[in-house]
Amino acid sequence: MKIRILGAHNCESLTTSCVCFLIDGTLAIDAGGLTSSLSIPEQQKISAVVLTHQHYDHIRDIPGIALNLFLYGGNIQVYSTEAVCDIIKTHMLNGKVYPEFQKIPAKKPTVSFRPVKPFRTRRINGHSILPIPVNHFGNTVGYQITDRDGKSLFYTADTGPGLAECWRHISPELLIVDVTLPNDLEEFARETNHLTPRLLEKELNDFRECRGYLPRVVAVHMDTRLEKKIKRQLAAVSRRLGIPITIAREGMEIQL
Repeated sequence: MKIRILGAHNCESLTTSCVCFLIDGTLAIDAGGLTSSLSIPEQQKISAVVLTHQHYDHIRDIPGIALNLFLYGGNIQVYSTEAVCDIIKTHMLNGKVYPEFQKIPAKKPTVSFRPVKPFRTRRINGHSILPIPVNHFGNTVGYQITDRDGKSLFYTADTGPGLAECWRHISPELLIVDVTLPNDLEEFARETNHLTPRLLEKELNDFRECRGYLPRVVAVHMDTRLEKKIKRQLAAVSRRLGIPITIAREGMEIQL
């Protein structure tokens, strides 16, 4: 499995993109930095996008890739909970903000929405996708993604603390996890349902107690203003737990 980080942050700038990554060139996870990070030919190779929740920084490039594929004669399937699919159809691809690409062209619409349900595995592009509810707003789910060779990762999506139940259902080699804020903003992180390095350490200890090991960890969704502090604090967590914890970067590639 080849993972390409297209967006690693929670905001867009010249050097940062909102969270999005690409698996084996054909499966996109979230759509915060999808079109701005890929050429048209690369976008045409994507046949499915899996969305964790409805917040703008995770869905913003759905209209963009839909338009590109409409113009170039392609199609894409969008997987998420039914509530998230409905939000995109109602508020983005609604014929007012942007065309209803789920209806055009009439014979074969550019976008097809495919609702997923928590704890029910779907086969998408040769990968097994298992949605797991996490502690964020609305209908947020993380995903365990497993390829044909049994290699797997779990992406937490945006999440706050309280993942013990989630850990019972997964056994990934790689954990891609939300670490938005530094330790001194823990109260705000709890209020907004995100993690800090200290909160992550507690969750990882719970993971080890539940599963008997710790996976490799890659942190995403960092606040760019506070990234240096987050990086220092994650380095300390890495030393204490004895595992590699990597700060994701746009363009980073990971091979499982």
